[in-house]
Amino acid sequence: MSQPDYLALPDPHLNPVFAAAYDDPTHELFGLDAVGAAVGILSDLAGCGAVVEFAVGTGRLALPLAKTGIRVHGIDFSEPMLAELQKKDEANLVSLTVGDMTKTRVCEDAAVVYLVYNTITNLRTQRQQAACFRNAAAHLAPSGCFVIENGLPQRHRLPFGETVAPFDVSANHLGFDEYVDRVNQISISHHYHINGSQARRSSLAFRYVWPSELELMAELAGMTLEDRWADWDRSVFTDKSRSHVSVWRKL
Repeated sequence: MSQPDYLALPDPHLNPVFAAAYDDPTHELFGLDAVGAAVGILSDLAGCGAVVEFAVGTGRLALPLAKTGIRVHGIDFSEPMLAELQKKDEANLVSLTVGDMTKTRVCEDAAVVYLVYNTITNLRTQRQQAACFRNAAAHLAPSGCFVIENGLPQRHRLPFGETVAPFDVSANHLGFDEYVDRVNQISISHHYHINGSQARRSSLAFRYVWPSELELMAELAGMTLEDRWADWDRSVFTDKSRSHVSVWRKL
């Protein structure tokens, strides 16, 4: 059987069934510690200014950030994901826009624009990723910050000739990255979510990207790197880190 063309398939985030199951209270990302650490940094950077979340999704960070009193705009291309957000308490605190994070504009005076949980890689070409940086810069007031949280490609973990590496093997979830196109930097993340005797599978295509490439995109958009940590706890970023939180400031 031939491999599905994942690049040609509709993005799963547009599927209401996928959106309804997106929030996972058992996942550490939804825990109070993880959310609190991210919200703490974003609120510190924002001060009294407004923030914009690209790919706001179901509001994992946008809602608790808005509850601190910060004015939050959220952009997402998936109406089903936004519909899930709007079901939540105090969803009205976030100003929501259906749109494309590479070009949709909601303000030009933001203190912070942020894009978390590897979502820059949902943009599957370098051109789209660079456009996202330019759009972030257009939203920012002078000296505003663009914050990205992203994982690092783990191709170095692959034995010669292999293309698949596990990134999560737990009781409720199995996750595997398949590096299908090293020239165009395309990988497929295969997820198996397990609930008792039931399993739900999803496979999503991404364009993986290294920090050095993001550096150039930021420079072309008129921003310079201010901080980079391994995680939201501000731990030191090293060559052993598997993810990064990067802060670029608009010149």
